Amino acid sequence: MARVDAKQRVAVEFLVEPFVEGAPGNHVMAAIEAFSSRQLEVELGPFASIATGPIDSIGEAVSAMVVDAMNAGATTINLSVASDARELGSSSLHDALDAMLRAAEREVGSNPKDWTREDKQRVIRMLDERGAFLLRGAVHDVADAMGVSRITVYNYLNAIEDRSEGRAT
Repeated sequence: MARVDAKQRVAVEFLVEPFVEGAPGNHVMAAIEAFSSRQLEVELGPFASIATGPIDSIGEAVSAMVVDAMNAGATTINLSVASDARELGSSSLHDALDAMLRAAEREVGSNPKDWTREDKQRVIRMLDERGAFLLRGAVHDVADAMGVSRITVYNYLNAIEDRSEGRAT
């Protein structure tokens, strides 16, 4: 078996859940620190973060990140490693929506079609905070996954907006 050169540069893309844009929790900060403490710069993105560096440093950082982030409250860590950062993120944005829906299922539990109205409203709020509805077709896909109409999803989104603007719902 061929040995990898310790100086070979690789890239790692990671997403630590739960994640709310603009309000990363201690578990997300622990993940970032695992890379920063090894002089690896982390590029924060809307769906995942990327770090690039020597394979040995990335390997050590990934190991520490998993332990530190989980100990700090992470529920899930998704990661992908590639020989070139351009190879990362090759999944579609639709894959990002699927990942967000799976995370919601883990957080709320059970099958989306079995969720109560309150569960569905909570998930819509969570998906909205994570930017899911910026994706084309997301309302339709979320409605299908939850077993509700698109109008219901729009109503839940409008209720969230009304509350954030201080209007009575």
